[in-house]
Amino acid sequence: MKLSWTLRLRSHSHPHPHPHPHPHLLPPSNKPLHIHNHIHTRSLFTKPTPKPHHDPLRILFCGSEDFSIASLRALHQEHLHSPSTIASIDVVCRPPKRVGRGLKQKREVPIEAEARSLSLPIHEIDTFRDWTPPPTRDDHPINLVIAVSFGLFVPPRILYAAKYGGLNVHPSMLPDFRGPAPLHNALLAGAKKTGVTLQTLHPERFDQGTILAQTPWPGFDIPNPHTCTVKQLLDYVSPKGAELLIHGLRERLFLPPVRDMGWYTQSSSQSQNPSDGVTIRTAPKITKEDSHIDWTLWSAKEILRRNLVLGPLWSFAPLRENLPSHTAASLKRRIIFEDISVVEREDEGLGLGNLDVPVGVPYVFVDTRDGGSQAVLVNTVDRRLVVVERIKVEGERATGARGASLKARLFKQPREGDRDGGECLTFYDQLV
Repeated sequence: MKLSWTLRLRSHSHPHPHPHPHPHLLPPSNKPLHIHNHIHTRSLFTKPTPKPHHDPLRILFCGSEDFSIASLRALHQEHLHSPSTIASIDVVCRPPKRVGRGLKQKREVPIEAEARSLSLPIHEIDTFRDWTPPPTRDDHPINLVIAVSFGLFVPPRILYAAKYGGLNVHPSMLPDFRGPAPLHNALLAGAKKTGVTLQTLHPERFDQGTILAQTPWPGFDIPNPHTCTVKQLLDYVSPKGAELLIHGLRERLFLPPVRDMGWYTQSSSQSQNPSDGVTIRTAPKITKEDSHIDWTLWSAKEILRRNLVLGPLWSFAPLRENLPSHTAASLKRRIIFEDISVVEREDEGLGLGNLDVPVGVPYVFVDTRDGGSQAVLVNTVDRRLVVVERIKVEGERATGARGASLKARLFKQPREGDRDGGECLTFYDQLV
């Protein structure tokens, strides 16, 4: 289904008494705009003002992974279809990183292979310091910068040197989920809807540009939000972001004067404001700590959600009882949960009985007749049970959870359970 975005005709009056040499790089206007339900409202007024023409675009495209690859492919197709509109595309990406044992292998960013397959000029840079875009193949200067999921901040001198400034495609309903990891954070927050945004590149801050076009409020549905992975959401939003970018170029939305067309700005003057009760969320960079389970706070649902979005989760297992939280690393082992599920604690099939093991303390039942369950069990704060089938103890290979825990000597002396012919083994203390 063809996408549509909320658009408004824009005033030709400049809000500043002294015109800026690059007015499209100024921060967004705070002047509220009338909200409406029209899509592509070029006929909102009886006599719309035509957009001026522009020079053939010579684009410096800055990207990295799949979300930016979709936009690059769309730009290349537009270039082939209309070379008078897009005359050239140069690609900027980060240089390959050394990975693997001994850092002997190099791994290039995915967009570099895509640019190579499209026969586009490639510039590898790790910083913009002391770097200036070279002339294009036809010996013209770059006149538009487009950054999509790039990671480096494009400095003002690069933006000001480009006649038409810079554009960015962001996979969220800005200002909601402003930041470097909008897809991860949307799924972690349990969002049911999201969108894509076309904005100008701000000369001083990430994701603070003027919104030129955006998915209409409240956004489109996230497919299967309770089970959607980052990869699935990325595959879903990438073509929508690419289509929005091409739409913005065809409509020449980047030409000044520009006004903020975002849902949040447009709704600010309404008596029935769609932003009422809406909390604007941020999208900080995902770190290893986001996968570090807090057994004192995280519910079973939160643990499953983070495992789905972030991959394997981890905790520290104490090697003695009653250790303080700041215990030296030599007295605890980092364990990674490779395969987890959640069940109710009363599930007798797992042989739990009424044993009251503290929250966050892994345990197993060992039956002297049949060897017992191979899983390690952990009770959660909401009285549910995390079942761990495989773990990886730091420095060891991933293997069955019970066997790996026994080998690493993570269990303390056995205590009597409430089943005949069995015993319960628990870790020394709560995971931290």
